[in-house]
Amino acid sequence: MRAWAELLRVSALFTVPGDALAGAAAVGRRPNRSTALAVGASLCLYEAGMALNDWADRDEDAVDRPHRPIPSGRITPRAALTAAGALTAAGLALAARAGRPALTVATGLAATVWAYDLRLKHTPAGPAAMAAARGLDLLLGATATATAPVASVPADAPVAAVSAAASASVGASARAVLPAALPAAAMLTAHTYAVTAVSRHEAQGGSTTAPLAALGAVVALGGAALWERQGEAGGSPYPGRGGAVVVGSRAGATDLAGAPGSRAGATAPAGARTGPTASARARSGPTAPARLLLTALTGAYLRTAARPLGHAVLNPSPPLTQRAVGSGIRAMIPLQAALAARAGAPGTALAVMGLVPLARSLARKVSPT
Repeated sequence: MRAWAELLRVSALFTVPGDALAGAAAVGRRPNRSTALAVGASLCLYEAGMALNDWADRDEDAVDRPHRPIPSGRITPRAALTAAGALTAAGLALAARAGRPALTVATGLAATVWAYDLRLKHTPAGPAAMAAARGLDLLLGATATATAPVASVPADAPVAAVSAAASASVGASARAVLPAALPAAAMLTAHTYAVTAVSRHEAQGGSTTAPLAALGAVVALGGAALWERQGEAGGSPYPGRGGAVVVGSRAGATDLAGAPGSRAGATAPAGARTGPTASARARSGPTAPARLLLTALTGAYLRTAARPLGHAVLNPSPPLTQRAVGSGIRAMIPLQAALAARAGAPGTALAVMGLVPLARSLARKVSPT
């Protein structure tokens, strides 16, 4: 069991659920059953990537890290490859349960994971591929959540009418996902790129450029998380609060798909955050507790990621570089929480932060790198 825990790097597993939860918050929806399916798919695909990574690196690890499960003989290469294939299939099956749009994103995510491990990892495109995988993971949660069935159709309606209503609802929701979730996905992608660039030197060390660039990226991302975007109606700082994902109740309000002119009395998607109109929310801006929560979460992100990177800049030895990489991986959790808080979902943000003690405790037993 310990060998499999090391192979799958289970201490890094707690950084995964926050992707889908931050994606759900980005599109202005509360987590639902489809969000849970997206989390399950993300976990499976993440672990598939971990098993495939060690299988692909087995010869290199035999020289640089002979204690790893495959070169040490505790797990056979065939077992690791089989696990990678099985976990990929399970992830795609769970995504399919969340709907066709979610399966489409999950397929792209799985292809990116396999391409990274088998071909791109040791090329200049490696960090970009890894970063793209994290961004797609957030978009998977956003897509699955936003395209959950929401249409309200009479029970005695013909089957064709039910299918048409469901298709229209899914199509409209899918069109709304990208504009709403892209900013959060871009921030998570940038952080992942920076950490991956540092990880390329964790076995040998010696690079000050990579941790210094990553440190600059982390500070910039912290500032971006706190930046209050000013909207047309007076400035709502959070996506999903006065933006394209707010469901209005009056004629001319913006619906989930971002199409103006929704009918008054139109059915709001289940779990959508409804209430004041978009313009009213934009005028009111964030509350003091919301600002305080976002500031605290951003501070936790900076504290987790920046200090170890600073140490690696001053002394780029393999142990300090590996520590910076591990901290950068764990810093994804407060970053995900900050993104959820920035989207106006404090409950989701606090739930994500609840994973921090678990990740920290398990990291003492199993290295995330």
